[in-house]
Amino acid sequence: MHEHRYWMEYALKEAQKAFELGEIPVGAIIVYKGQIIAKGYNQVETLKDATAHAEMIALSAAYNYFQAWRLDGCTIYVTLEPCPMCAGAIVLSRVDKIVFGAYDFKAGACGSVYNIAGDGNLNHKVEVIGGIMGDEAQSLLRAFFEGLRKNDMGRF
Repeated sequence: MHEHRYWMEYALKEAQKAFELGEIPVGAIIVYKGQIIAKGYNQVETLKDATAHAEMIALSAAYNYFQAWRLDGCTIYVTLEPCPMCAGAIVLSRVDKIVFGAYDFKAGACGSVYNIAGDGNLNHKVEVIGGIMGDEAQSLLRAFFEGLRKNDMGRF
């Protein structure tokens, strides 16, 4: 678990970047053979793109790193349980493992609401480990949404 906490710290740094931009603070990194090969943070509002989730941005960066769409041997670390879109993309990319922080009991697709990552009907199953530094990830999300309510931004 120490190794997962180590990498999750980096994902949390990515989430902090999103927070500072006024984006929902979710960050992701992809690790291959003990090194970070890709990073991402939510940029939905910045890019005006509903698919610009942290995981999707990190996946695209990993494709560029390998010059291929298969991410065999990779682990993605993400601060919030992936949604159905992101979990589907992770499965299709053949990522070996998802390690996430906070559970998403509204839209999580790695065991909370759905289990796309472990669906035996799909051609690939992804190992999932949840709750790594979940309190820290949840705290950042809570601070973000409390700030929105306080400022009455009404965006979400």
